[in-house]
Amino acid sequence: MTATASTTTTTSPEPLPTAPERPRETTVRRRRRRMPIGAYVCALILMIVFLFPLLYLLNTALKSQAEFVANPVGLVSDPQWGNFLTAWEKGDFGSYILNSVIYTAVGSAIGTLLTLVLSFPVARGYVRGSKYWSIVFVLVLFLPNALITQFQLLLRLGLYDTQLGYILLVGVGVGVGPLLLSGFVRSIPRELDEAAAMDGVGYWRYLFTFILPLARPALVTVFILQAVWIWNEIILATVLLADPTKFPVTVGLYAFKGTYGNQWPLLAAATFIVAAPLIVGYIFIQRYLVNGVVGAVKG
Repeated sequence: MTATASTTTTTSPEPLPTAPERPRETTVRRRRRRMPIGAYVCALILMIVFLFPLLYLLNTALKSQAEFVANPVGLVSDPQWGNFLTAWEKGDFGSYILNSVIYTAVGSAIGTLLTLVLSFPVARGYVRGSKYWSIVFVLVLFLPNALITQFQLLLRLGLYDTQLGYILLVGVGVGVGPLLLSGFVRSIPRELDEAAAMDGVGYWRYLFTFILPLARPALVTVFILQAVWIWNEIILATVLLADPTKFPVTVGLYAFKGTYGNQWPLLAAATFIVAAPLIVGYIFIQRYLVNGVVGAVKG
């Protein structure tokens, strides 16, 4: 009897397919996305340059008069937080701030509307000599205020020492607005104008129902710049307004000017109070400002 030995063959499992080797983790995540150290350094330097005057102003506002006289540029040793309350009461800012809100809101709205009406036809070339109008927009930025002419104009129109006259004058000071909006409008396709004209859309309807929504980032930027200028304006207010009940908040700073000396800590606190609404507002609206400027530059 012969026994046949059964042979068993064992097969080793096939190796699993391995994932393709990544090229060194995508070159160490593109070298950590090539951190722009130079850009961060420049941003830090710019932040210090812009924050230093504000911190210096706050440091001065927290000093007493005696400490300021003894060491004007040194760090405050005993903060006087009551300076802000004293400055608020002495400058009578409570009665002025409502005037500034009205002047800023209405004047900025007028200036923004005027900028839209001026910039669109110039940017599109719908008026003769549009290139020369653009040059005029630049030249206006370098012209000084014609205070005597403005004073005589309001006096002859019967608008001297009136809130309406002051609002109209600060509203027409469009500044850099036409340049920004003209650049932004050029980025809007001209074919949209032709399509609207073929559909029978009138000029003013097209301007306010099509261009205004499309140019909203630039218009918001123009409004912000106009509002900052009107809020900080003090020269026209002292020339064109004589009634203290119509003064803007900036005129309250004159209360800290003495005949033989100034109350610098209180003046610094008052300046901080006047600038605080702009600082807080800028924190919330800075993205609109950036979008409007970038859109104008691209156009």
